[in-house]
Parts: sequence; structure tokens; C-alpha cells
Amino acid sequence: METKIGTLNTETHTVPVTFTQGDLVYSRDVNACFDVGGDYDEAATKERVEQVGRGVAQKISLGVIAREKPAPESDDA
Repeated sequence: METKIGTLNTETHTVPVTFTQGDLVYSRDVNACFDVGGDYDEAATKERVEQVGRGVAQKISLGVIAREKPAPESDDA
């Protein structure tokens, strides 16, 4: 699984993350990690994203997270 971590949102204390497995792309915010001084801890956040990614991979394998099906076309033409 490939992950891309975005920029820290200082208001929500989260980072946007995009998880890509094959042609399935899933995005969600992940709680950021901070050190004892209150500074953003990039290394700990990366580790946290990896943990979340393992859960995302499991959910994909179970079909809980799947590619969205296209909306049915309307016959209202």
C-alpha cells in the first residue's frame, strides 16, 4: 500500500492521508502526533499513518472499503 501524507492542519491536529492499493484510492484524516513540548512529531505521525494503513489494507481485503460504484444513468433524457 502506498501512502501520501499531506500538511498538518493546526486547527484539527490531523494530517490528510491518501492510501492507494492497486487502482483503489482512499483518503481520510489521521490524528497527528506531538512531542512532550507540543511540537508536531513528523516521525511519530508517519508511524501512526502506517498503523492506520494496516487497518485500511485489512478493510480493503474484506470489502469494507471499496471503490465507489458509478451512479446509475438516468432515463430522464
